[in-house]
Amino acid sequence: MSVEDRYFEGLFAGSDDPWAFRQRWYEQRKRAITLASLPRRRYRAIFEPGCANAELSAALAECCDRLLCCDTASAAVALARTRLSLFDHAEVRHGRLPGDWPDESFDLIVLSEIGYYLDADDLQQVIRRAAQSLTADGQLLACHWRPTIDGCPLNARQVHDLLHEHLQLPRLVLHQEADFILELWSREPRSVAALEGLR
Repeated sequence: MSVEDRYFEGLFAGSDDPWAFRQRWYEQRKRAITLASLPRRRYRAIFEPGCANAELSAALAECCDRLLCCDTASAAVALARTRLSLFDHAEVRHGRLPGDWPDESFDLIVLSEIGYYLDADDLQQVIRRAAQSLTADGQLLACHWRPTIDGCPLNARQVHDLLHEHLQLPRLVLHQEADFILELWSREPRSVAALEGLR
């Protein structure tokens, strides 16, 4: 069973930034690495489930024509809507995965620190829905904290192994360090340099 909504509601009841996304250098640095890992300068449509208070979302909004975010915690949705209020092309919905996956297409889906809150069955449903939602040149980026999190059904390695197994797409980016793992898969297998005609 995936982690229940009350867990996340409890986190946001105590703080508007329960993971210290704004204050901690670790989070700021990871966000910069995430953005630098994107093979494109701009995307048509990005989907970021589990947006929390939208610190990463605000950065993603700068590089797309449409941004859709969602979160299962109503407090997070309210915070994200406030954070993204300056972006007319950004929308935040209240929803729980996998059931509330949007019936839309995206050329980038970002799963940041969300996969291990799902059990294996729910995560596989999310992966299937993501694969169906990706455009012909679509990409999926996943980034997760590597140490075990108490109460989570999966760890980062299990999440990324399931993604790699079930997406069955070329992997363009792999960044791994003691704290987190980041990978990006793409229907367009050519590298950034290859797309610019450099190889």
